[in-house]
Amino acid sequence: MGKITGFLEYRRVKEAYEPIDERLKNHNEFVHELNVEQSQVQAARCMDCGVPFCNNGCPVNNLIPDWNDLVYGNNWRAAIDALHATNNFPEFTGRICPAPCEAACTLNLTSDEPVGIKSIERAIIDRAWQEGWVSPQPPPYKTGKRVAVVGSGPAGLAAAQQLARAGHDVTVFEKNDRIGGLLRYGIPDFKLDKGLIDRRTRQMEAEGVTFRTGVLVGTMPEGSTVPNLARETVSPEELTRTFDAVLLAGGAEQPRDLPVPGRDLQGVHFAMEFLPQQNRVNAGDTLPGQIRAEGKHVVVIGGGDTGSDCMGTSHRHGAAKVTQFELLPMPPEHENKPLTWPYWPQKLRTSSSHEEGGEREFAIATKEFIGEGGRVTALKTVRLEWQGGKMSEVPGSEEVMPADLVLLAMGFVSPVGSILDVFGVKKDQRGNAQATTDEVGGYVTNAPGVFAAGDMRRGQSLVVWAIREGRQAARAVDEFLMGTSELPR
Repeated sequence: MGKITGFLEYRRVKEAYEPIDERLKNHNEFVHELNVEQSQVQAARCMDCGVPFCNNGCPVNNLIPDWNDLVYGNNWRAAIDALHATNNFPEFTGRICPAPCEAACTLNLTSDEPVGIKSIERAIIDRAWQEGWVSPQPPPYKTGKRVAVVGSGPAGLAAAQQLARAGHDVTVFEKNDRIGGLLRYGIPDFKLDKGLIDRRTRQMEAEGVTFRTGVLVGTMPEGSTVPNLARETVSPEELTRTFDAVLLAGGAEQPRDLPVPGRDLQGVHFAMEFLPQQNRVNAGDTLPGQIRAEGKHVVVIGGGDTGSDCMGTSHRHGAAKVTQFELLPMPPEHENKPLTWPYWPQKLRTSSSHEEGGEREFAIATKEFIGEGGRVTALKTVRLEWQGGKMSEVPGSEEVMPADLVLLAMGFVSPVGSILDVFGVKKDQRGNAQATTDEVGGYVTNAPGVFAAGDMRRGQSLVVWAIREGRQAARAVDEFLMGTSELPR
């Protein structure tokens, strides 16, 4: 609970950022974590609120009051144990999670200064790595059971680590050339240093996990918008024959398209064409024809985090101007807390990329891409009016906006390719794997011995939700193989 009067004595202190003009010179992380003393003061603000709503607001149910109290008491070694009890990868969530736990904090009900849970989480795990407290945990015995995990994003990694620690032989299949899934190629390096993924991969290899990169399970459909960089393919039949259980934990990578006139013009790209290329270049790859934003008028269509990431990357390229479009009207700057707390509120959120420059346009739609010589040069837009949850175009509001590069960041609709079909997995109405989260038989599909978790099951979601699903699916697989499981729910 921290200090009993801490929330009355101390103000919230946020992590500091590198100055904008400095951080735009590279693609490195720019957030300075709290030091030991700052972390202890912030942890002291945790209240003895009786019911820890933060714990329920967190998808992995982090033991937040517990490790806050341990940090306040300078017991960092026990704090990392409490943090790892529910979260395999707090260095990921401590950087890129939007922190629904902070929205649910009791302090957030009466002020705009909830406990800085996310910054404390990052401070705990970063210190744990520095002190050598994070080490491989190989199982004391082997079960002789083999599990294939398809996809190496946060869901697949969390499941693989849990299953390996339960004594199973786990092989992770990844179609890309490096481990990490959308952690690796969907999130800019300035938000998440990819060395953190490599460090966890080495730990998991020491725990017995085998990683096979450049391997596509199933096939990619003709005309897929997601590039297939795999060097080899593995059939579902081979997996189900060779392994005792298969967990499908790939991402929902099929992007939502915008089929308006001019969509085929050069210079109109999906965000997931643009962002992964920069991550590959940062990793040392040579990419002739890389999509670049320098000197261009960039329009990002989509008001979410992926759109924000496109803005930040475009700023670092040296774009002349960056504008982000959102269909919905601008949300309020402050939520109605008595109405929304402790749930995640709809309010205006300004990311670090927004602070770096550019403009945001709300209640606007793209009617047409205009081009010259086969390349996009402008957009035809129209303003929208929203009434009763329905949108209509505002008469006479059409405009033409210059655009040399258009990035479509409107979310993702389903898993890519035919992986669910080739395994014979039933799909829900959104095209995701149909698998319940019931405690008994959870995450199992209709296909014998085949499970599904993460974005492939629930649809596009947060990294922290993927970790939760991976952990829970691992328990379900363990129960399926052994009849019972000691893995946490």
